[in-house]
Formats: sequence, C-alpha cells, structure tokens
Amino acid sequence: MSRLIGTVSRGVRAPIIREGDNMEEIVVQSVIEAAESDGFSLRDRDVVGVTEAVVARAQGNYASTDDIAADVKSKMKSDTIGVIFPILSRNRFAICLRGIARGAKKVVLMLSYPSDEVGNHLIDLDTLDEKGVNPWTDVLDEKKYRELFGYNKHTFTGVDYIEYYSNLIREEGADVEVIFANDCRTILNYTKNVLCCDIHTRARTKRLLKAAGAEVVLGLDDIMTSPVNGSGYNADYGLLGSNKATESTVKLFPRNCQTFANNVQKKFLERTGKHIEVLVYGDGAFKDPVGKIWELADPVVSPGHTEGLIGQPNELKLKYLADNDFADLQGEELKKAISKRIADKNAANESLVGSMETQGTTPRRLTDLIGSLCDLTSGSGDKGTPIILIQGYFDNYVNED
Repeated sequence: MSRLIGTVSRGVRAPIIREGDNMEEIVVQSVIEAAESDGFSLRDRDVVGVTEAVVARAQGNYASTDDIAADVKSKMKSDTIGVIFPILSRNRFAICLRGIARGAKKVVLMLSYPSDEVGNHLIDLDTLDEKGVNPWTDVLDEKKYRELFGYNKHTFTGVDYIEYYSNLIREEGADVEVIFANDCRTILNYTKNVLCCDIHTRARTKRLLKAAGAEVVLGLDDIMTSPVNGSGYNADYGLLGSNKATESTVKLFPRNCQTFANNVQKKFLERTGKHIEVLVYGDGAFKDPVGKIWELADPVVSPGHTEGLIGQPNELKLKYLADNDFADLQGEELKKAISKRIADKNAANESLVGSMETQGTTPRRLTDLIGSLCDLTSGSGDKGTPIILIQGYFDNYVNED
C-alpha cells in the first residue's frame, strides 16, 4: 500500500538547558530517544531544527545593561543619542533600551508610525485618515501626538509603549524627547549621532543617514559585537536577535551556528547512519492577521544550517496540472499522469522558475519555510520542545516508501 502520510513535524522534549551543556549531544540523544519512545524510524533528509534560544543559553551568550551601556558610550561618542525605529517590545527591546539610555545623557527617541517595522501598531490607519495626518511627511512631537491620538495601548500587551519607553529611559538617568516620523533623516534635526534600531531595513537607514551628514551612525548590529568586560557577544548581529533574560540582562543571538549545525549532522550520521539536515532557527517569517504583527523580529530565520537546506522549493502545482494539462483524466489514469510529470521533473533536475505549472507554489528559501514550521511547532511558551523533527518535507506525490 502506498504511504499516505506526508510531512510530519514533531516537537521533541529536551532537558532544561544551562550554560556549558553539550548542546550537540543533547540534540542527537533527544531525537534518538524520541524515535525509540514513539516507535518511528529516522530517515535520510529528515530535518532537525534547534531553537536559537537553547544554543545561545548553552553558550552563555548574555550581556548586561552595564555591558551595553559601556559599548554604547564608547562607540556613539556623544551624550545625546538619536534612537530611531525601535520595535515595540518588552522582550525584544526594553532591556536593550535600558543599556542604551544608561550610556547617554539624553535620548531622542524617534518612533515610526502608525506601526513599528514588524507591525506593532501605535494607531490604526483609519485614525490617521480621520485626523488628516500623512505619516510619510508629517513629523509629530509627543504633545501633538497626544492631542491627536491620546493614550493608546497595544492590542495584545496592553502597554502604552510611548509612556513605557520614556519612563524606562528616565529611570536610567537620561533625559528623553519623543518624536514620530518615518523619514530617518528627520533625526538629524535633533542630533548627528544616531543608533538605528530597525532590523530588516537597517542597511538603507544607515546609508541615508550617512549621506545626509550624520556624524556617527550605528545599528543594533554594531553594539555588542565583541566581549565587554567578559560578556557574551555576536560578531555578526550584535544586539539584533536578542531577548530579555532578566531585568538587567539579555540573551544574545547564538554564535557559530553553522559549525553547530554541521557538527550535529555529523553526530547523527555516526549514531544512526542517516544523513539528516540540521538548522538553528529563530522567529518564523509569517504575519498575524488580527494583530497585523509580522513575527520576524530576528535578523534572519536561520543563522546556521546544513548545506542541504540551501535553495528554494522546485515544485509543481498539482491543482494546475489536474485542471489544465490533465483535465480530461480521472482516477488512476490521472494519478499516473501527474506522477510521471513529477518523476520527469525530478529526473531532469529542471528549474521550474517562472513556469505556469508552478503558479501558487511558494518561492521562498527552504530555511525560511522550514524555520517558520519549526517556530510554529515549538511555540514560545511552556511546551518544552526546543528541538523539532520534521519528516517527509522533501517528499512529493511519487514517493512510496
């Protein structure tokens, strides 16, 4: 009988990870024990995902607000810092902001509106229209913003982030001025020393500011790129991808993820004889339809993965074939025709980019697709499954075993 199950994604439970743990061994052992416990076998081209959080925790990759403050003070070279385009998040940015404010005497906080980069809204577009405000051209100070829009709390968190961030900065001993604008160059009317806190648009923001005459332009990816007083660090992403650990520390994005993924793959091959793909994953790349939040607050979905996960899917749209090329066929005859078309595609190793037969398939990188599946499977709460095993992802309609 033909195999009737396609892709399966399983959350794998693991011990609570502490600094210094051998994460490579824990991943391999946990997956092998899960397979034995549930009575399934590992196969070539299975995928094992490991959440970045436990990799960083095992590495001890942490930084304190004092560490951040020291790095900011050293690199920004000004008592007044423009902090622009941060996302609205207690988990992702608040502790970083504490450190930034501790390294300055005044922070000019420039927020994008009506939402931050990942879709957290301060106000909705209909309200902007009602008030006659053009977010592309209008610059608002806090007083004008409050007159127009009042005090609005985040849909999910119930936090007024303007008030929250302002109070946080003052608690660290710095003055704060809040403005609202969407042109990064607006900040140069207040200070020439700018810390860009956007994630996926940071390269453009830095380029525009430098061209407009800014004196010091850095991003979160330029802070904590090397150890400060023995702290953790990330040479590639700095503070990007960090999460709150305690009220005075953040867990940074993990380091050396490519090496980690390759080592885990090698251990699986030694222990099981199976060639298993491995990736470290962070936030998935998807958007919430109610809160309108784009989940991806990490700089990348996967900071490290094995070679077999490079590329994009190269798939045919079965619905298109059934409705067009083989519209006159039914039943077993239809199945054989579609199976042959897929087999011919596989044998020829042909690229289907741009062909009519691929309409409606998803032209995204494998790491982004698989990392998003991992993130949705593991969740961010108390499931206790920081390791994900995905089977059958690279199967298609013609695979029988």
